Amino acid sequence: MTLPDELRADCSRCSGLCCVALPFAASADFPVDKAAGTPCRNLLADSGCGIHAELRPRGWLGCTVYDCFGAGQQVTQHTYGGRTWLESQELAREVFDVFPVVRQLHEMLRHLVEAEALVTSHGLGAGVFGRVTALLEDTRAATRLSPPALLRLDVGEHRSRVGPVLGDVSAAVRTGVRRRPAGRRHADLVGASLVRADLRAADLRGAYLTGADLSHADLLGADLRDCTMVGADLTGALFLTQPQVDSARGDTATRLPQGVVAPARWLEPG
Repeated sequence: MTLPDELRADCSRCSGLCCVALPFAASADFPVDKAAGTPCRNLLADSGCGIHAELRPRGWLGCTVYDCFGAGQQVTQHTYGGRTWLESQELAREVFDVFPVVRQLHEMLRHLVEAEALVTSHGLGAGVFGRVTALLEDTRAATRLSPPALLRLDVGEHRSRVGPVLGDVSAAVRTGVRRRPAGRRHADLVGASLVRADLRAADLRGAYLTGADLSHADLLGADLRDCTMVGADLTGALFLTQPQVDSARGDTATRLPQGVVAPARWLEPG
């Protein structure tokens, strides 16, 4: 699956929104605390990152696994027509409130685009296709709302409509699957076969999936931080995103779905 440009982050068309609007706390993912609305100390005047090439070794792992799914440029270029949070404090407050809303919508769009492709490739029928395309249109329309309308939008209600449709598509693709327990944190699944497994929202942080067959496993929202997937086959995994892969451990033998790429560190010797 090839993602449309609207769902690919383009930092050159943004204004560093993820580096300013979002908060983070000192942890394994970040070396310091930062409040929402406060510019990151590494943010440059041109909205670039001063340590982009050294984020991981310097303790900024959280930045390396974050993806706005194109929400940054959507808010900057379309919602505000090129105006940025730098113009005034009042505008900044509104932009910082709007950005997380649009980011959630873009994440849903990303999964709906995949669902549409799955419905088509698996011939799941006009009924399911209609539900997916209707939600795609509704979600795209929501991303184009004015700032006041976006702030009034009930994102939770919208997500409650998207979730079941994604679940139905997943279930149809994985016809006949036996549900497996979701909680597998720190599990040792070396060489395991999880073909057609349902791992939605599973906590696989620190799990060992070396050589595992994850064909058609539903990984929607699964926590894959530090999950070892050396040599694993994820070519048919459902709803697997780039941030999930970026947070995991793999190598040149790890097979990924189309549209998801191996992090550079996976390709380094040793």
